[in-house]
Amino acid sequence: MRRTALRPATVATGTDPAAPPAQQPAAAEHVAEPRRLRTEFEFELPRGYVDESGTVHRTGAMRLATARDELVPLRDVRVQENPAYLSVVLLGRVITRLGTLPMVHDGVVENMFASDLAFLQDFYRQVNAEGHTRAGVTCPHCEHAFEVELGGSRLGES
Repeated sequence: MRRTALRPATVATGTDPAAPPAQQPAAAEHVAEPRRLRTEFEFELPRGYVDESGTVHRTGAMRLATARDELVPLRDVRVQENPAYLSVVLLGRVITRLGTLPMVHDGVVENMFASDLAFLQDFYRQVNAEGHTRAGVTCPHCEHAFEVELGGSRLGES
């Protein structure tokens, strides 16, 4: 089967489709560029990961999770024995950078402080559920509603 492109009708547009581009009217001079999907998000840990040499690594980046990222850890023996280990393995897959570490893996996540692990779990949920790192909050005193940026700042510095 042979497919051909349809030519626009001259009656509907009032233009000759065979005319050179210079003679065609500028139908849409402001063509909106497609929005790029943001797939990586910067963060700063509340305490920081301390490596074997005592260096503290606080800033990093996390990418959006894929379906594979969420399925593969389910086959991990550690996760099957202890379902709470799922977040450790999952975060080890999606954290792309942490300080000056050459590589981030579940062993790194496993040795983080509990407050940093909780921060990363919340950050993961926010990024993958909402697609951004902003959260709506309300002031407890004046009840004014506003947004805060969760990524890239330490807790309490929004």
